[in-house]
Amino acid sequence: PKYRFRKRDKMLFYGRKIMRKVSQSTSSLVDTTISSASRPRMKKKLKMLNIAKKFLRIPKEVPTLQLKEPPPSVLEADLTEFDVANSHLPSEVLYMLKNVRVLGHFEKPLFLELCKHMVFQQCQQGDYVFRPGQPDTSIYVLQDGKLELFLSEPDGKETVMKEVFPGDSVHSLLSILDVITGHQRPYRTVCARAAVDSTVLRLPVEAFSAVFEKYPESLVRVVQIIMVRLQRVTFLALHNYLGLTNELFSHVSSWPAMPPAPALSVTENEGSGGLMRAGNRVRMGKAGAGVWDVCPPPSNPVTVGCSGWSHLTAGSLETPPAPPPSLSRCISMPVDISVGHWSHPISLQSVSHEAKERKSVTVEEQPSGVHHYDCEDDTAAGTCPFGPYQGRQTSAIFEAAKQELVKLMKVKDPSLLNNRVLLHHAKAGTVIARQGDQDVSLHFVLWGCLHVYQRMIDKAEDVCLFLTQPGEMVGQLAVLTGEPLIFTIKANRDCTFLKISKSDFYEIMREQPSVVLSVAHTVAARMSPFVRQMDFAIDWMAVEAGRALYRQGDKSDCTYIALNGRLRSVIQKGSGKKELIGEYGRGDLIGVVEALTRQPRATTVHAVRDTELAKLPEGTLNNIKRRYPQVVTRLIHLLSQKILGNLQQLRGPFASSGLGMASSSEPTNPTSNLSTVAVLPVCDDVPTAAFTLELKHALNAIGPTLLLTSDIIRARLGSSALDSIQEYRLSGWLAQQEDIHRIVLYQTDSTLTPWTVRCIRQADCILIVGLGDQEPALGELEQMLENTAVRALKQLVLLHREDGPSPSRTVEWLNMRSWCSGHLHIRCPRRVFSRRSPTKLREMYEKVFEKNADRHSDFSRLARVLTGNTIALVLGGGGARGCSHIGVIKAMEESGIPIDLVGGTSIGAFIGALYAEERSAVRTKQRAREWAKCMNSTFKTVLDLTYPITSMFSGSAFNASINKVFQDKQIEDLWLPYFNVTTDITASAMRVHTDGSLWRYVRASMTLSGYLPPLCDPKDGNLLMDGGYINNLPGNDVGDPPSPPSHPAADIARNMGAKTVIAIDVGSQDETDLCNYGDSLSGWWLLWKRLNPWAEKVKVPDMAEIQSRLAYVSCVRQLEVVKSSSYCEYIRPPIDCFKTMDFRKFDEIFDVGYQHGKVVFDGWSRGDIIEKMVKDRRSADFYESKRMDVLTCPSAGFTDLAEIVSRIEPAKPYLSDGYGD
Repeated sequence: PKYRFRKRDKMLFYGRKIMRKVSQSTSSLVDTTISSASRPRMKKKLKMLNIAKKFLRIPKEVPTLQLKEPPPSVLEADLTEFDVANSHLPSEVLYMLKNVRVLGHFEKPLFLELCKHMVFQQCQQGDYVFRPGQPDTSIYVLQDGKLELFLSEPDGKETVMKEVFPGDSVHSLLSILDVITGHQRPYRTVCARAAVDSTVLRLPVEAFSAVFEKYPESLVRVVQIIMVRLQRVTFLALHNYLGLTNELFSHVSSWPAMPPAPALSVTENEGSGGLMRAGNRVRMGKAGAGVWDVCPPPSNPVTVGCSGWSHLTAGSLETPPAPPPSLSRCISMPVDISVGHWSHPISLQSVSHEAKERKSVTVEEQPSGVHHYDCEDDTAAGTCPFGPYQGRQTSAIFEAAKQELVKLMKVKDPSLLNNRVLLHHAKAGTVIARQGDQDVSLHFVLWGCLHVYQRMIDKAEDVCLFLTQPGEMVGQLAVLTGEPLIFTIKANRDCTFLKISKSDFYEIMREQPSVVLSVAHTVAARMSPFVRQMDFAIDWMAVEAGRALYRQGDKSDCTYIALNGRLRSVIQKGSGKKELIGEYGRGDLIGVVEALTRQPRATTVHAVRDTELAKLPEGTLNNIKRRYPQVVTRLIHLLSQKILGNLQQLRGPFASSGLGMASSSEPTNPTSNLSTVAVLPVCDDVPTAAFTLELKHALNAIGPTLLLTSDIIRARLGSSALDSIQEYRLSGWLAQQEDIHRIVLYQTDSTLTPWTVRCIRQADCILIVGLGDQEPALGELEQMLENTAVRALKQLVLLHREDGPSPSRTVEWLNMRSWCSGHLHIRCPRRVFSRRSPTKLREMYEKVFEKNADRHSDFSRLARVLTGNTIALVLGGGGARGCSHIGVIKAMEESGIPIDLVGGTSIGAFIGALYAEERSAVRTKQRAREWAKCMNSTFKTVLDLTYPITSMFSGSAFNASINKVFQDKQIEDLWLPYFNVTTDITASAMRVHTDGSLWRYVRASMTLSGYLPPLCDPKDGNLLMDGGYINNLPGNDVGDPPSPPSHPAADIARNMGAKTVIAIDVGSQDETDLCNYGDSLSGWWLLWKRLNPWAEKVKVPDMAEIQSRLAYVSCVRQLEVVKSSSYCEYIRPPIDCFKTMDFRKFDEIFDVGYQHGKVVFDGWSRGDIIEKMVKDRRSADFYESKRMDVLTCPSAGFTDLAEIVSRIEPAKPYLSDGYGD
């Protein structure tokens, strides 16, 4: 742009230039070699230089913030995709490596061993790669061409489930598991056909056998990965998002079942594999034949229908009878049902039944009814108190049952079960384990049956998935994966079962790894044919940091679900400029709108860090919709949520108008769904350990937080945990920690170690922590960071001592860095800077963690920023009426409402800047009162009058009064993030100021048209006026100067990341009951009405008022939208009786605001509004919709079965839960 300079500015410019040259020449003369005779001459020159500066009145140069665009790595995906052409490896090896990765990290010799078994298969167009009836024993990887995966319907029709392109594979992990466990099955309903001439690589699953013999831990790891995928990918997609429940499990188990309890003696029969009753074998019929075959009828009978779901009478559950509700299929997000300890039973308050349909139950607490017998101790052996075993010796029952378990698990040495198996008798109504429990066990049913329930979507009701009959096992999926339980296990009737805890099972498996195969097979046997079909279609894919998931304009043929990691969505405008749209975290659906509407991709989505996703192809989704129409309801629900979310996130009513804020590529603060935060110190002097512990304390008040350092990792996972060979193990464990914690803090080392690299790789956001009282500097780690493409958002955090000076030179800290998304000043308690040994530091913070964090502390403010729970205060304009702002702020402090962000317009900009600098209502009141006294000076006002071409006053006196309050303070140096709003009349746009000279932009925001001249922006020379002309409500009294804007820019605060906005309106109200004077109006008639004391007064606006109303008319709708929004709390004190220039009534106006604030906030306290403000907005989602399958558990440890099998050293406890977790 062409800048315009006044003559005075031009003189100052050349004066500064001359002085710079003089200072350079004098500095070059200062040298150690200068003789003693020339030193007096140097002193004279320096004196002359100082005199010249004073004479020319050259002000000290204040550095300005250099505006930086986000680096390309933030908004652009890598151009290099999975490049086969430029790789030194053959394409077949690359593709196989990519697809075998889903089975874990294979060392190089193991992978090469697998490659020897690859078979090339050439297929002509229309040829079948495999079809129903052929053995399902291979992994197929497409090298070139195109395959189509079909599902054969019962009527003979074939429907396309997915299209396979080069590099993709066709396989079912459940089928791989079947082959590994020795239960090979043929293809039944799935077939693959070449759509064009294709080359296919086939890897027989038998190839893994040789590897597993040499490396048994590889076998265990593969089985665990298959189980984890089943739970995390298949169940997450089908249950959490599509709302399916009992469709996922087979109601008829394929295992051999046990007969009921023996009546006389217990003997083992090798051929039959069951318990004997008086020598006659009694075997269960197929499921649905009735519980009568396995459970003798109680006093209140239980009848069973053809589907196996039972009508339960009140007596069988020991609850009062309730009328059965009508059957319904409810599809919605899951809800947490872990309401108490696992031993607290639930009752079925009401149950309805219909053949082949699901049953709904309501969860209710009951006393515990589990009786535990440790039958390894002969002295403890007694008699069974109830059931068919009543009066029998418990030890005899136990021994016979243990033999059955040995056969089912194929344990070679029965002594492995010694001291590891417990016999339990559960009374009717007892809950054995709850959905979400972390401490899970294997349950082997002897007598009775265990009902397995899962929470319905959007309803506090459970649906019965299946019954575990005698001789069957339940709970094994959670034991194998180490993940929380995905269903509730309940004994609806008296039941006897054996129990093996997770830790005991791992010990058995360490002695004999092959038991994992037997247990895993029982899981696969319980899966429904539908899940097996979906296992072919749903892909588990990993996207490396920087790689594009899809690009703008691509065909939409699938939907993605983020399992862990982070992705960023960027849109490219027609001008070529890129803009950040949003970010996706764990559990988010990606691309669902385009996929369902079949529109091209609207944005480019790339991975911010290494990310795992579940991919649901379009054909598979259509197939599910045809088979289960209720899924459509769920998809409509998901779509409506997406659309409503987009509507609520618009940038206000002027988003697309010329008066709107200029679109910027800078993200508005997408921290609402952060999962991981890395802490990177600028230098060794930064107390990183104390800082992270203090931040963890503040974050714990919001949600469960885990702090990880390299020492904690080595202590919990072993000294070799950070080695490259442990990549899968560490990544899996870290992903699990993200699942069970609201936020994970990564503390980097002080040097560039593998752990530091891992922290940066895992981070959604990087906090660069420096010391505010030191010289601005760029740390060594940061310099290394600058050379790498880091996609995570960066925030600069400057630490200050409690009794230290106010922040300064923040601009220099920011200018020496590349783009940062924001900065924060943190005043630290003295304990943060105290020098203590690591042991003493831990001991001190263990005591600190026992107390609740102070919500007004700066660390709590940082915690709210990181979790998207910022509370913003925005203050409107109204002249002297704005003094009531301070009274409301004082009432907020007394009510315990924290303030994290301050903004305003006109007098609101002035009061907001004072509070952002002081953070105390008392000090803010003192300084504002002194300024108000200056505003009462008539003498100064008269002296400032000028010839009214542009304005009535020159603005010199007003400038001096504002400058006296703020001095040379920069907006960046305020304790609290601050913004104010002005109207740029040069560019006809709204301007939001978050950096630069504080007094100038406050003065610009207080500039009323006709009274003060517009302020020239020191950055670009544009003319700035009051911001309320665009974004505020009008307000003026007849005969009074037009009031400044009344309502703050609440929508701007919202866009800056605030969850809750408290908006205080102090503008005067406009008259609305104006006189209807007809089609014409005589000014003489109006003059007569005003002069004649007996004439009836008429309300007609004068020219000044009409101009004022026209100036503010554009923001009336804005205020109404903001007032009615869910995020804004609107407050208006009763200050209409005060005039715009009534600064002499400062104390009176303050008291009005204070008393009104007390009344309002007392009501908020009683109505829990304040508690909702400080509560995490994701808490409900975190514990319910996103974490039904993974709930918080502070004791969740690392579960890697392969590590247990080949354990080198035991994991040592590092710290108490207060520190380590």
